[in-house]
Amino acid sequence: MATQHVVIVGAVALGPKAACRIKRLRPDFDVVMVDQDQYISYGGCGIPYYVSGDVSDLSALMSTSFHMLRTPEFFEKAKGVRVMTRTRAEAVDRERKTVRVRHLETQTEQELPYDYLVLATGSVPNVIPVPGMDHPAVERVSNLHDAAAIKDKLSNGAVGRAVIIGAGAIGCEMAEAMADMWGVETSLVEIAPHVLPGVLDPVLARMVAAHLRERGVAVYTEEIVREIRSGGNGASVTVCTDKRDLEADLVITAVGVRPNGRLAQQAGLLVSPRGAIVVNRRLQTSDPWIYAGGDCIEVTHLITGKPFHFPQGSLANRQGRIIGTNIAGGHATFEGSVGSFAVKIFDMAVAAAGLTRKAASAEGFDAVQALVIQADRAHFYPTQDLMTLALVVDRKTRRLLGIQGVSRNGDALVGRINAVAALLARRGTLEDLSNLEVAYTPPFAAAMDIVNALGNTAENILDGHNVTADPDDFEQCFLLEAQEDALCLDVRGPRNAAPFVKAYGDRWINVPQETLAQSLEAIPKDKRLFVVCNSGVRSYEALLQLRAAGVKNAVNVQGGVAALKKAGIIRLDKEEAT
Repeated sequence: MATQHVVIVGAVALGPKAACRIKRLRPDFDVVMVDQDQYISYGGCGIPYYVSGDVSDLSALMSTSFHMLRTPEFFEKAKGVRVMTRTRAEAVDRERKTVRVRHLETQTEQELPYDYLVLATGSVPNVIPVPGMDHPAVERVSNLHDAAAIKDKLSNGAVGRAVIIGAGAIGCEMAEAMADMWGVETSLVEIAPHVLPGVLDPVLARMVAAHLRERGVAVYTEEIVREIRSGGNGASVTVCTDKRDLEADLVITAVGVRPNGRLAQQAGLLVSPRGAIVVNRRLQTSDPWIYAGGDCIEVTHLITGKPFHFPQGSLANRQGRIIGTNIAGGHATFEGSVGSFAVKIFDMAVAAAGLTRKAASAEGFDAVQALVIQADRAHFYPTQDLMTLALVVDRKTRRLLGIQGVSRNGDALVGRINAVAALLARRGTLEDLSNLEVAYTPPFAAAMDIVNALGNTAENILDGHNVTADPDDFEQCFLLEAQEDALCLDVRGPRNAAPFVKAYGDRWINVPQETLAQSLEAIPKDKRLFVVCNSGVRSYEALLQLRAAGVKNAVNVQGGVAALKKAGIIRLDKEEAT
């Protein structure tokens, strides 16, 4: 068999993985990667940590685990892969099976023949169509050049105030980098109703926003940026939203990305309405000799069955291996994703997989959410901390649809989310989650682990035993509207309840759960009762006692006072609602 020539366009994540897999399986294949940048094979997800100073040197993002730089020379000598940097792919001739490239240093062109072509063209950042986006104070976070420019401004002391547009993962990470390491006065502006839109439902998103504010970041949601106006000195700017003006020495836009399918579209390959390259399960495009993966494609969502864009370095690496296997003569497939996600924001870890309740409802599911706050290991173990998990489940089929959580112990949280993500991908049900086997020892888990408790709570809700109200419902009815027929029944001990009784007077009743059976005469029969405890467990027991006694007008506040405090709905320090 004659030597097969493989050309790979793009050399950041998927490209190098595919190239190395091909050469390991077929050393006789000729493999060349082309990339228009000088930097290749780097961890773009590490950019916020370079800006923050957690990663001290930019080269660390381009090094192997054994501390060798992934340069063109490294790939050629260690992997047998030729690399052409500062080389842009201009066009693909599918009939002749060639790629026309331009060498950017010399502006000369060259044709590269291929037997197989891999498109790893990545994504392009979205741009807000408002005046002033071209000001020198405005930066993006899309590559190492952006990272170096931002770090240079910070280290030179040129930034006292920063505005970050977009409160997705990158926006939140950059807010931490600005405020924590550099002490920059930082504002975060988001057009959606809450931070991390599409990833979290409102209650957990409010917990994240409250944590950002605790760490000094100003968070402005439901605000539209109208203009970026140059300041008097030419270096600073004013970010004008529909509600306020924010002065800034640095503006970072982090408003998402879109798939870069331009080269594929020009070559006549099938692309989606979003501009993503359409591929099959083997990651072949509409031309079987051309493969594509990473941020330039859409993948199948394993809950909805629909294509969605999910730019993740982890997916790109897995897909690169699959492409390499197939080009080398094997058979591998990529079935899809449930959108597993994790981010660190100051001392808080955030993770999710599957659909939010809002997204599930939009897809036609009868979506129900269960919220649990519980210790992430045995409650008596010294390093235990509270973890908050929210589960989305379909009422009709009891199928698991999504999970999201926040915690200070990030490894513990991500481990739980990953376990449930595996169930989501296999169309798992509530019973699967309730009986999920979790390795138990007090330093790492409780005997009834939080994921099992989450499944049990959702079962009780679906079976009608636990009638719940979300923290948002409590806020609207009890705090914002202060409806006269709505009372809060606090079933904690007197010491815990006292500040609330003092703050809300006759509207906040304290009857400890262990004495409730003997105190039923004190419970108003003509009022709506929001039953609360610290986390929702004792209040569930109280709810069952009330129902057995004929009190039908009570609901259990999910997550209890812990959720109300974490979401900033109630502040104990001021003894008032936000």
